Parts: sequence; C-alpha cells; structure tokens
Amino acid sequence: MIRNKPRDAAVYGVDLGKNIFHVVGLDAAGMPIQKVKFRRETLLQFFAQAKQAIVGMEACPGSQWLARKIRAMGHTVRILPAQFVKPYVKSNKNDAIDAAAIAEAVTRPTMRFVEIKTPDQMDMQALHRIRDQLVAARTGLVCQMRAFCLEYGVAIRQGVGVFKLDLPRVLADEQNDLTPTMRRLLGDLFDDLRRLEERIAAVTKENEAAVGQDEVARRLMSVPGIGPLGASALRAAAGDARQFQKARDLAAWLGLVPRQHSTGGKPTLLGISKRGNSYVRRLLIHGARSCAMHLDRSRDRLGQWIDQLERRMHINKVVVALAAKIARVAWVIMNRPGSIYQPRSLSAA
Repeated sequence: MIRNKPRDAAVYGVDLGKNIFHVVGLDAAGMPIQKVKFRRETLLQFFAQAKQAIVGMEACPGSQWLARKIRAMGHTVRILPAQFVKPYVKSNKNDAIDAAAIAEAVTRPTMRFVEIKTPDQMDMQALHRIRDQLVAARTGLVCQMRAFCLEYGVAIRQGVGVFKLDLPRVLADEQNDLTPTMRRLLGDLFDDLRRLEERIAAVTKENEAAVGQDEVARRLMSVPGIGPLGASALRAAAGDARQFQKARDLAAWLGLVPRQHSTGGKPTLLGISKRGNSYVRRLLIHGARSCAMHLDRSRDRLGQWIDQLERRMHINKVVVALAAKIARVAWVIMNRPGSIYQPRSLSAA
C-alpha cells in the first residue's frame, strides 16, 4: 500500500535520484497540491494509481527507462534538458524545489523536450559509446608507448597504422638504446593494443550488422559523407527526427549553426554553437571533410556548391557548412519514407 495516495494533479514534476524520488503535483492552475517522496519500488505504484497527467523529469541516467514505464501507464511524459529547468528554481535549492521547478517548466508552451528513446536506440547508442571509449583508450595507449620510446631516443611516426608497423621493428632492433625492461613493458603494452583493436573491430562489425537491418539507416548511407557509423549514430540519437519541425532544427540541435549575440537590431553571428550531441556532430564533420576531399564534383551538383564556398572562405568553414547541409538532407530522408539522396550532374540540374 502507498501511504501517500495521488491527488487530482494535472502536472507532476519528478526529481530523479538513485533510490529516492521527489514528486510535486500541480493543479490545473499551477498551484502545488502535493509534495511527496518515494523509494524506487513505490514510485511506479504511485503513478499506476494516479489519473492521467503530464509528468516531467530532467534528462539524466535513468530518465529514459522511467519515462517509458510511466508513459505505458497512460501518462504524457516529457523529459527536459537540465539547463532549461534551472531558471525556474526559486531561492534555495533542494530536491522538492527542483521537482516543483520541473513541474512548472514542463507546462511552458515554448519549452523544448528530449525525445523518449526506444530500447533499440539505447542499445545502438551504447554500442557507439563503447566504441568511442575503446578508440580513445587506443589513442592514449599509442601516445604512451611513443612517449616511452622518445625517452630512449627512438622516434616513431604518428598514426595508429604506421605505429603498428614501426614498433615491432623497434623492439627487434638490438642497436637502439631501449633497455630489456622497457622492451618487455612495450611488448606487454603492444599486446594490450592488439586486444583493443580486436574489441574495436568486433563492436564495429556489430554496428554494421545493425545498420544492415535498419531500412532508414541504409537510406541515410546514400548521402555523401554518411557511412555506417554516421547513419547508426543519427538513428540512435534522433530516431525518426519527427521532433524537429524543419531540417535546420536538426542542424541546430547538433550545434552546426552559428551562435547569435544580437542586440539593437544589429545581428551578430559567431562560431558554431557546439550544442547538442558532440559525438554525432564529430562524425558528420569528419564525413563532410572526407566528402570535400573525395567527392567527384563534376558528377554531383553538391560539388559546385562546395567550389563556390571554397572560393570565399577557409576550408574548415566549408567543412562545417557541408556538415550542416548533410544534417539537413538526413532530416529529409528520415522524415520521408523511401527517399534517398540522388546525385544530379550539373547538366541535369
């Protein structure tokens, strides 16, 4: 039995924790009518008995799972970015005040919300996070081994590929100044590097297999600059992208549009905002850089657009602008079933 039974609240704000959850209920006029706290095992029982209402919570670990559970009970669940809740926190701060601020913020008509992800999206995002962590660990390991070699006067070329070719030759060379202890340590670290490479290859293969089974991801790969990693990352982060009203909203969500600091009717545009998902933004920018280098510009009208940009701005700006355009094209593909990117030559255009 729940000691604190739900009242007729129109909106609930939930401050999430590991074990303790604070809930504040507001009536239709926005006045607090209930303030309670629950342990994890009783929170869902409370919402199972409550009448259908709007339930708001901050985006944090555990919010996606709880949102899916509460939504299955018939409630309207909205997840807010934490920075949008902060202006509604009045005076002092505690968990109950945070829950009340969430309940107030979730009712604002212009508020922006985080899309509730499916379990498949969460699995795909986990694959990307694990791969990104493994790649970072590999980079750190290679840098450490190169630094150890430099301490003994042995310089190895930069880059993982050439490093894997050079280090065995360095270890086999008895004429350099490496000590037996350092040779043994470098050999052990090189074994760790090989194991990391195997893990990265396995996760990448699993990701590519998942992309092959996703019809939307396969269509996304028709866009220049989007490969299996970029397609699956977009699908995992944005889903079907229907939460964005127009293509520019997706580019803005990824931080690929300029920051604005305008006043007095004078527009001032700065560098890109770098808001949103930094991992997906990085993949798109790397893909755009590859596209700018290797795209056959004579057979795709996108090449003419790139040529025009290169004549008046630095290549780095061209790459970011191209990444923003790729994001816009991706929005169209995700929102229009069956659509793909169709390159058209200049004569056809």
